[in-house]
Amino acid sequence: MPKPMRDRLGLRPNTELEIIEQAGGLLLRAVESRPSMIKVNGRWVHQGVAEPGADLTRVLDDVREERIQSILKSFYE
Repeated sequence: MPKPMRDRLGLRPNTELEIIEQAGGLLLRAVESRPSMIKVNGRWVHQGVAEPGADLTRVLDDVREERIQSILKSFYE
């Protein structure tokens, strides 16, 4: 891609592009980097996609256990 076009589009070195096949050609689009976790109304929300084979029940159980241990630890300190 010519440098003047990269500059105009704000593409910097190592910008990740996704390629989308369309009728009549290809669409190149910069991949938006955004955090996978954001805070919404005081709660952390995952806005990404889980990896294939991820055991979400186990992840939730682990997070709950960490919270319980944290609360108990602060209660007894």
